[in-house]
Amino acid sequence: MKKTDYQALCNGVCDIAREAGDYILQQLNNITHTEIEQKGHHNYVTYVDKSAEELIVNRLKVLLPGSGFITEENTAGHDQQLFRWVIDPLDGTTNFIHKVPVFCVSIALMEGDEVVVGVVYEINLDECFYAWKGGKAMLNSKEISVSPVKDFDNSLLATGFPYYDYGRLDDYVTVFKHFMQHTAGLRRLGSAAADLAYVACGRFEGFYEYGLNSWDVAAGSFIVEMAGGVVTDFTGGGNYLFGRELIAGNPHAHPEMKKVIGKYFGHI
Repeated sequence: MKKTDYQALCNGVCDIAREAGDYILQQLNNITHTEIEQKGHHNYVTYVDKSAEELIVNRLKVLLPGSGFITEENTAGHDQQLFRWVIDPLDGTTNFIHKVPVFCVSIALMEGDEVVVGVVYEINLDECFYAWKGGKAMLNSKEISVSPVKDFDNSLLATGFPYYDYGRLDDYVTVFKHFMQHTAGLRRLGSAAADLAYVACGRFEGFYEYGLNSWDVAAGSFIVEMAGGVVTDFTGGGNYLFGRELIAGNPHAHPEMKKVIGKYFGHI
C-alpha cells in the first residue's frame, strides 16, 4: 500500500485555502443585507460561505480522490470514507458581514478518527498556519510553537461568547470573571480557527469555548498540538472535535484553565 504523503497534501491544502481566501476577500464589499441568511439563532450564512465551500470541495476532490467531507454549509455529502475533509470555508462569518477583519478558511484532513493535516488561513493578514502528521507546525514557511509563558497571571487568553446555548451562560460568566481577575486579560476575536492558530504561534497562552462544531476546531486544534500545546474537552478528555467544548493552551496555562473550567462547569 502506498504511503500517504501528508506534507504534499498539506501543501496542496494551503494553496486551496489561499485561493478560497482570495475569493472571499474579493467579495467583502459586495455583500448586502438582503443576501444574508439566518441558519439559526444568531447564526448567519452568505452566498460567499457557500461558494467558497464549493470551490474548496471541488479542489479537494482532485487533490485526494475518493475522500469524504464534513462541511459547515452542506455542499458535499458527509461520506464515511477513510479520509474525510473537515471544512469551514469562512470561520467568522459575522465578522465578515460587518467587515471586522478577522475571518479564516479552516481545512482539516482526518484519516479514520485522527487528524493528519490542518490548515488555517487568516485571510486579512495573509497568514497561513499549517501542520501535517510527522511534521511541524508552521506559519508562512516558518516553524511556530506555543508560548513559553509559565505564570498564569501573565497569560493572555481567548474565548468565544455563546450565541445560542444560554443554559450554561451563568457558569460561563463565572469562569470569565475568574480569568479576568487572574490572567493578563481575555480577547474575543470571533473566529475559533484564528483563536487556535494564535495559541499555536504563542500570541495567546490559551483558548476555551463551548458550543463549537468540528469544522470550527479540527484544523486549529491539530496545529496547536503540533506546536507543542495541549488540547482537551472540559473534562480533560479527548472528545473536543465532536464534543462541542474545548480547552487549548500551552503546557502551563492548560492545566490552570482546566481546573477552573472544571470547577464551575461541574464536569470534574
